[in-house]
Amino acid sequence: MKSISYKQVAWLLFFAYFFMLMVQITLRYIPFSSEVSFLQIKQTEVSGIKAYLPIFYVHVYSAIFVLLAGFTQFSHKILAQSPKIHRCLGYLYVGFVLLLASPSGIFIGWFANGGLVAKTSFIILGVLWFWFTLKALLLILKGKILAHKKFMYRSFALAASAITLRLWKVILVYLFHPAPMDVYQIIAWLGWIPNLLIAEWLIKKKIV
Repeated sequence: MKSISYKQVAWLLFFAYFFMLMVQITLRYIPFSSEVSFLQIKQTEVSGIKAYLPIFYVHVYSAIFVLLAGFTQFSHKILAQSPKIHRCLGYLYVGFVLLLASPSGIFIGWFANGGLVAKTSFIILGVLWFWFTLKALLLILKGKILAHKKFMYRSFALAASAITLRLWKVILVYLFHPAPMDVYQIIAWLGWIPNLLIAEWLIKKKIV
């Protein structure tokens, strides 16, 4: 019988906790409204850019499915016992990222608070996320499993920025009380660069 991996349990609990926080955030945007939560400070875009609101909601709603489907891709148990489920969830993840989450993220990133500094970060994030995910798909279609796995780690590291961005925001506000625009500029980069560095470290250590 395989012994329990406490690291895996800790990671599962960590992800479950922040995933539930993401669910709570998403529920704030149900039903569809133009003046709720974050949108309250984006009324210029909501009223002036017709496409902003529907694309924003595409991004918000797709994020939950992306996180959940993406997380299952790293379960050795699912891969070993139910490869068809692994494959179906993988295609679900890829489809949501390439068709919905990444393009919508790039669009709303162009209108991000924090000026050019934040906008640049979110656009780079969206482009890299799209590329890593597409590359992972192309590699698995060619049967290059190890290379596919490496790019999936990179892709999901960027997907997880939806969680880590909010975590960094709480930490920075609690410890340093920076100005709101400064917060946006800092977390725009902190939300994903450390994630990607960790993914690259895992890949280099051949943990993937």
